[in-house]
Amino acid sequence: MSFLDKLDRKLGRYAIPNVTLFLVGGQGLFFLFLYSGQVAYSRMLLVPSLVMQGEWWRLLAFLFIPPSMSVIFIFFGLYLFYMMGTALENRWGAFRYNVFLLAGYLLTVGVTFLTPSSSATNIFLGGSVFLAFALLYPDFQIYIFFILPVKIKWLALLAWIGYAWSFLTGGVDTKLLIIASVGNVLLFFGSDIWLRMRYGGRKMTSQVRDIAQSREPFHRCAVCGKTDLTNPELDFRYCAECGGLGYCIEHIGNHEHRKK
Repeated sequence: MSFLDKLDRKLGRYAIPNVTLFLVGGQGLFFLFLYSGQVAYSRMLLVPSLVMQGEWWRLLAFLFIPPSMSVIFIFFGLYLFYMMGTALENRWGAFRYNVFLLAGYLLTVGVTFLTPSSSATNIFLGGSVFLAFALLYPDFQIYIFFILPVKIKWLALLAWIGYAWSFLTGGVDTKLLIIASVGNVLLFFGSDIWLRMRYGGRKMTSQVRDIAQSREPFHRCAVCGKTDLTNPELDFRYCAECGGLGYCIEHIGNHEHRKK
C-alpha cells in the first residue's frame, strides 16, 4: 500500500469533492468582475511582498484568475479545465486529486516567496492539470476551433517544449514557477515516466536487434553459404555462366558451373 493510500484511508473523509467545479465557478465569477471593472486584475496577482504587508487575500485570489479575458475563449477554457479536472478526480478519487492540487498550490506559493517582488498567476498550476490529464489520457482528442481534431498528447508535447523554452529564456521567477508545475506532475507521475522511458529504451533496443537479425544478405556464396553479413571481410563475385549466381572470392575461380 502506497503512502497516498494510507493517507486516503485516514484523511479521505476530509476531501473536497467536485473541487474543480468550485474553481471553475470562481474563475467564471471573477471574469465577470474583471470584465465589468469591479475588480482590478493587479489585485488578484500573487505578490509575496504585498502579502507580507497584509494583503493576505492574494494567497487565494490568484487561484480564481480566469484563463482568458476573451469573451469568446473564456467558456472554452473553463470547460476544458472542468473536463480535465473532473476526469482526474474520477480516475484518482477526490482525496488524491485534492492532494495533487494542494501540492501544486503549495509549490507555487513556496517558490513565489523566494522572489518576493515577483508576481504569479495560476497558469502553471492549471498547466499541471493539463499535463496530468495528457499523461493519463494521451489519445483523447480535442477539436481546435471545433474543427481540427488533435490528440492531446501532441498538445502536451508542445506544452513541454514551451516550458523548456520559457525555462531557458525566462527570468528566475518564471523558472521557479515552471519547476513548481513540473514538480507537481513528477510527484505523481515520476515513477511512471521513468518506467515508460525504460520500457521505451528496451523496446527500441529490441526493435534494432530484430531488424539486424532479420536483414537479408546482399551477397551469398552458392558453394559455402557465406554471406556479407556473416563474413563482411569477404569479397563476392558473380558468375555469368551460372546464371548470375554469387560466389565468395575463394570459390569464384574453382566452382562447377551450373545453369539456373
